[in-house]
Amino acid sequence: MPLPEEFHDLARRVNNWGRWGADDERGTLNLLTDEAVRRGVAAVRSGHRFGLSIPLAQDGPQLGFVPGRINPIRTMISLNQPLTGDPTQVCVSEDIVVMGTLAATHWAALAYASYDNRIYNGFGAASVTAAGATRCGIDKAGPIVGRGVLLDVARASGVDRLDGGYAITGADLDAAADLAGVTIESGDIVLVRTGQMRVLSAGDRMGYLYPVPGLSLHSVEWMRAHDVAAAATDTITSEVYPRELPDAELPVHLLHLVEMGLTQGQNFDLEELAADCAADGSYTFLLSATPEPLVGGLGGPVAPVAVK
Repeated sequence: MPLPEEFHDLARRVNNWGRWGADDERGTLNLLTDEAVRRGVAAVRSGHRFGLSIPLAQDGPQLGFVPGRINPIRTMISLNQPLTGDPTQVCVSEDIVVMGTLAATHWAALAYASYDNRIYNGFGAASVTAAGATRCGIDKAGPIVGRGVLLDVARASGVDRLDGGYAITGADLDAAADLAGVTIESGDIVLVRTGQMRVLSAGDRMGYLYPVPGLSLHSVEWMRAHDVAAAATDTITSEVYPRELPDAELPVHLLHLVEMGLTQGQNFDLEELAADCAADGSYTFLLSATPEPLVGGLGGPVAPVAVK
């Protein structure tokens, strides 16, 4: 079944193909200019640091609904092994990890999603092979560092957590920006808080997965108009689920990744940061969130740090 015309109308309005050249593979991350990074550095006042990642553990959020996407499995390959054969000299212990690149806190590569046999910038979907993404892989992202802005949609709505299935609109994002007293500028990295992470932290993994509050089709033009460099949420899908359109699965993914080249982040833990922002009234910070540069990767695990 083809995507509905309303989707295609929106896609034409937000499309960024060719904006940074025919060979571009970074999309809106090109907006992270030196000036945008300096704006992030200038946001640091106290030096307080907030880790935004969830633990890399086997009891993570993946429950097998996406076939093959597993939580991290860590095993030992050596245990106090003497390198010289003499245990009175140097001994080492080492482990390995097997995991889905989108298992925990991560950025999705622009090549992660496709439709009509295309990925971002018009590259063919066949550029993703069994060997990985030859175009728009996560290794093309480069450093993701700049001014982070927390848009606490839940708090701006007067609740601790948005209801599952709540569809965040551009008006909701404006209300959160008003609460923060912030004007979104080109190259900002936007973190959208729904409060959904509270469900996972309470141990309800199924409740965390479904239903999910998140970004809606009515938020996409907002991201484009504000020239956001990257956007992350405290949910597993980023966008609202159940889906908005009966004949369009993950339409916000397609508009962000394929049409706009907007890097998406999922499973960011924003609770401690949000509490501090509410306490001091400051919702901007330096965000360092560079993904692991896995060559050809369709996603990149990340341990983001916000510095206020």
